Amino acid sequence: MLPQTQSHSETARQRLREIRDDVDALLTRLPEAESTWSNWLADVAPRYQSSARNMVHYWAIRQHDLRDLQAGLSAFGLSSLGRSEPHVEATLHAVRAAIGAMLDDGWRQPIAGGVAINQGPDLLAQRTRELFGPDPADRATRIMVTLPSAAATDARLVRGLVEQGMNVARINCAHDDATAWRAMARHVADAAARTGRPCAIAMDLGGPKLRTGPLEPGPRVVKLKPPKNAVGQVVGAAKAWLTAAEHPTAPPERGMVSLPVGEQWLTHRRDGDIVHLHDTRGAKRRMVLSAVDESASAPGGFVAAVERTTYLGTATTLHVADDQDATPLGDIPPVEQSLILHRGDILELTRDCSPAPVLDGGTPRIGCTLPELFDHACVGHTVHLDDGRIRGRIVGTGPAVLRLQIEHAADGGSRLRAGKGVNVPGIELPVSALTDKDVEDLAVVVELADLVEMSFVRRPPDVARLLEELGRLGGRSLAVVLKVETRQAFEHLPQLLLTLMRHPRVGVMIARGDLAVECGYERLAELQEEILWLCEAAHLPVIWATQVLDQLARTGNPSRAEISDAAMSERAECVMLNKGPHVEEAVGVLDDILKRMADHHYKKTALLPSLHSWRPERES
Repeated sequence: MLPQTQSHSETARQRLREIRDDVDALLTRLPEAESTWSNWLADVAPRYQSSARNMVHYWAIRQHDLRDLQAGLSAFGLSSLGRSEPHVEATLHAVRAAIGAMLDDGWRQPIAGGVAINQGPDLLAQRTRELFGPDPADRATRIMVTLPSAAATDARLVRGLVEQGMNVARINCAHDDATAWRAMARHVADAAARTGRPCAIAMDLGGPKLRTGPLEPGPRVVKLKPPKNAVGQVVGAAKAWLTAAEHPTAPPERGMVSLPVGEQWLTHRRDGDIVHLHDTRGAKRRMVLSAVDESASAPGGFVAAVERTTYLGTATTLHVADDQDATPLGDIPPVEQSLILHRGDILELTRDCSPAPVLDGGTPRIGCTLPELFDHACVGHTVHLDDGRIRGRIVGTGPAVLRLQIEHAADGGSRLRAGKGVNVPGIELPVSALTDKDVEDLAVVVELADLVEMSFVRRPPDVARLLEELGRLGGRSLAVVLKVETRQAFEHLPQLLLTLMRHPRVGVMIARGDLAVECGYERLAELQEEILWLCEAAHLPVIWATQVLDQLARTGNPSRAEISDAAMSERAECVMLNKGPHVEEAVGVLDDILKRMADHHYKKTALLPSLHSWRPERES
C-alpha cells in the first residue's frame, strides 16, 4: 500500500508543479500586455489607471484557452479563475501562493500587485453610485425607464414611475424637442422631491441611426369601441376625455383618448349631460358626460361614455339636446399609417424622405434617413427593418432608390411604420457617431442631464469627439455612457473603454436590440457575457437594455421568458425598461424581481443565504 500511496502523492505533486508553471506563465504575460497597450493606457485618467491595467490583464489571460488549467485548479480545491475579472493579478498571485503551500514550500503572503481582491467590487460600487446616484433600498441594481412623450405634460405619470422604483429617467433626444425635454426634467425633479427618492436624468443622443422616413398621415379620426364579451354582447362603455382645446388637461385614466373642445362650451356642461352627434359615418350617437371631482387628480374636463362604436373626427359637431349652443371637436391626431409587407414583396427604400403615400396597390416605398446608405449599398446586402422583425435582401440599387425583396415577415404580413430602425450589418458607413443635431442637442443635455448616452459608437475617435464637445460646452462633470449596439463597437470595445476612461464618470450600455440585429440573435447571449466580463474587469457600470419586460410594459401580461431575462439582468448595475401603456406596472415587477435576486447572485457568483424553502415532512 505504501508505494502506491507515494505514487499517488508524487503524481499529485507533479500535477501541482505543472499548474504552478501555467500560472507563472500567465503572470509573465501581464506586463507584456501593459507594454502592448501602453499608448492607450497613457491617456487614461489617473483615477482609472489601475482599472485600465486590470482590464488589459484580463484581456491578456483571455487570449488563451484556460479550460484545462481551470479543471486542474478546481481538482485541488483552488480558485478556477472564473471570477477573477475585477482583480486578475491579485487572483493569480493568491493562487500561486496557495500552490506553493500545498507543495510544502510554506505559506507566503501573496505578492501585492494590481487591484486587490477586496478592492475590485468596491471600485465598481463606488463608480455605480457616481454614475446613477445613491444605492436604492433592498437592491443594488438600478432601474432606468425611457420616458414617453406624455411625461412632458403628465407629472402624475412621472411621479408614479418614481414611486414604483425608477432610479434613472431616460429622455430620448431622437424624439420630442428641447421644450418637452425641459418639462420632463422638471417633472422628474418634482417627483424626486415629493417622494424623497433621488432620480437621475439620462439623455440619449439620437446619433446617425438609419430610420424609415415618414408616411403620409392618415385621417384625423378616433374610434371608440365598447368592450364586448365572448358572444359579442357589450359589457361596458368606451370612454374618452373631453378637455378644453385652449388649456388641455391630462385624462384621469391612462390610455384614455383626449377630445379637445371649445373651452367656453365646456364650462356650460354639467354632470349627466347627454351630448348628441353624428359620427364620421353619419351614424347617430350619444355620449353621457361624467364630471371629475375638483379635488381629483384630473379636474378641468368630463369623461364621455359611449355604448356603441363611434368614430369621431376633427370638426365633428357636438351638441346638447336642450342647448342650441354646439361645438366642433378640435384637432384630433391623425391615425398612424403603416405599410403591410409579406414575404416575397418588393419594398423600395428612397433617398427622398418626404412623406410616402400608403397605396392599396403598386410597389410600397418609404424613405431612409441616412443618404450615405445609397452610395455604399450593393446587391446582395441584407437589410433589417424594425429591430429585425422584417428582413429583406437588396435586389436593385440606384442613386436614389434601393429595391428590397422581403425574405422574413410574419405569416399574415408585418407592419412597417415611420421612424423604425434600419440595420445593414454588412456595410460600414463613413459617418460620424456624433451628428450635427447631436452637437446642437448637447447644449440642452449639459443643462438638464446627469449623464449622456452616446449612440452608434464605432471607433475611438467617436468617443474622443464627444469628450471634446463636452469640454467646449463646460460639460466635463456630465457622466458619459457608451451604447454598444454595432458590430464595430463590440470589436473595438477595449479601445473604446480606454478612450472613455479619459473622462471622470463613465459607463456602458448593452443595447441588445441593435446588437442582436448587427451580429445575429444566436450570438447575443455570448456577446452580452463578454461585454459584462470586460466591463467588470474595468470596474465600469453596465446598463442592461432593450426589451426587458417588454411584453409586460406593452400589454400588461409578461411572458415567462422575459421574467427569466429580468432576473438575469441583476448581473448589471442598471436595467432599462422601454415605454409602454403598462410601464409603471413593469417597474414595480422589476423592482420586486431585483430585490429577490439580490440575495442570490452577485455578478457570476452565487450567494448562499440560508434557505427556508424546504422542510422534512413528518411521517404520519
